[in-house]
Formats: sequence, structure tokens, C-alpha cells
Amino acid sequence: MKCLDNSLNKPKTITATLKWNNQIHKLIYTDSDDFSHLPQDKIRQVYGICFYNNKLVIGWNQKTKMWNFQGGSVKKGESWLDALKREVQEESNMTVLSYRHLGYQLSINPQGESIYQLRLVCQVKPLGPFKSDPDGAVTKIKLINPKDYKKYIDWGELGDHLLKRSLEKI
Repeated sequence: MKCLDNSLNKPKTITATLKWNNQIHKLIYTDSDDFSHLPQDKIRQVYGICFYNNKLVIGWNQKTKMWNFQGGSVKKGESWLDALKREVQEESNMTVLSYRHLGYQLSINPQGESIYQLRLVCQVKPLGPFKSDPDGAVTKIKLINPKDYKKYIDWGELGDHLLKRSLEKI
């Protein structure tokens, strides 16, 4: 079952480009309430837009010098759900209580290779104080009012859409 954009009666799709490692990648995001139709071996990343007590959880990535949502790579042999739970715990020291699908992003590199990146909204709760994630990238977390997210994270039209959809589904 796919989530429908009421104004168009079809899944919302957002197309963008991203410069990563000096290469331009094409990004195609699609709303979806189901990931079972995606080729599971091409799901390489998963991100959770996490909420605790109606606050948005964001993490400071010391390597990129940016605030971001919790998430990262799916390890070989790991399910996307296990990756989501692991990444949220590593990057916030919180556990996922519940989650809902938002959509997925197809990322196509200049060589034409493609991978999928999943986006979900999660309810979380702390396991204890946050120190840092195991690889040392995320060094602090912050709980913010969701309406203030653009002060920290600006993913453009896609970010606006994901946050709006998160607030509708939380």
C-alpha cells in the first residue's frame, strides 16, 4: 500500500541532485508505506526521523560538521529494520519504540549504479545519557521543537516534505 498525495492521487515524488564526493547523484524520493517491493539487496541506507516527548532528535556529526537525523548504512546480512534500530541506538543512545514508513529515495550515481535509502518516522526513548556513537561521528544530540528543524537541517523541499509527513504519521 502506498501513501497517496491527496492533491494528485498518486505517491508524492521529489527529484533532486546531490553533490557527493565531487560527483553529482540523481535522487528520486517516493512516498511509500511499504518497502517489500524494493530489491532488498539494493537497500543500503536507512534514516529515522525520531521523536521523543514530541521533540525531534538530531545529532551533531563531527566529521561532516552538520546536524542530521539518525541513520546510516545497512550492513551485509542485516535487515533494514535491524539497521534502523542499531543506527538510532548508536547515534542517540535511544531505542525505537515504534516506526512508520515515510518513503524511499533512489540514488543514482554518475556511472548509473543505483541504491535505495529508506526514510521512516520513529518514536524513541533514551536508554541512558548519550556519549558518542561507536565510530565517533555523532558527538552530541539535541532535542528540538520540530518547527525549528531548518535552523539545524536543511534538506530543501524533501526535508520539508519528510518532516510534514513525519508529523502526520507520528
